[in-house]
Amino acid sequence: MAPDPAYRRLIERSDGSADAHVVASIVALALGDAAAEGRSVAETAGIEGTPDALLAVVPGARELFEPAEFLARDDEELCLVDLLRRGATSGSAFEHALAGMIARRAQRPNHLWQDLGLRNRGELGALMHRHFAPLARRNRNDMKWKKFFFRMICSDADYALCAAPSCSECCDFDACFGDETGESLLAHIRRDAEARP
Repeated sequence: MAPDPAYRRLIERSDGSADAHVVASIVALALGDAAAEGRSVAETAGIEGTPDALLAVVPGARELFEPAEFLARDDEELCLVDLLRRGATSGSAFEHALAGMIARRAQRPNHLWQDLGLRNRGELGALMHRHFAPLARRNRNDMKWKKFFFRMICSDADYALCAAPSCSECCDFDACFGDETGESLLAHIRRDAEARP
C-alpha cells in the first residue's frame, strides 16, 4: 500500500487525536520506505516489541506490520532513544515506543518533521512539548531538532560537538537554527502519484 492511502486508512480507523496523526504519519512513510528498501515496516518505523500503546491510538496499524521483538540500532541511535526516554513527559508506554520511532526516523536525511511524515515543524514542536517536555524545554533557542538532539548527546558524553564556545559565535549558526522549509514527504509522495499517468 502506498503511503498516502495508508495514512488515510490509518486515520479513519484511529481515535482522531494528534498522537494518531503522528503514528499514522510515521507508519505510512515507513511503509513506503520498507517497500523501497526491502525491509520490514517495524524496522523502518523503529517499532520494537509489542506496540500495544501505539495500536491503542491507531488500531488499523496492526494489519500493516509484524512486530519486531528486537531492532538492531547503532550506538548513535541507541543514545538518541535513551535521550528521548529520559526526557519523556510521563514515561508512558506510548512515549517509550514513540522515542524508538523518532530515534529510528531521525537517522534519515531530511528535517526530522519531514522524516516523521508531519506537515510542518510546528507539529514536531507540539509533539516534543506534549511527550518530551523536559527535553523540549532545554531547546530554549529553537535549535533544529536533530541538531539539538545530537548536541545534547554530545554534551552528556563530555564531547565537544562544536568548535565555537557558543552558538552565537559559530559561523554555522544558520545550519542549526532558522527556517526548516520544505514540503511534507507525504504531500510530495501524493503529488508524484497524482502526476503519474
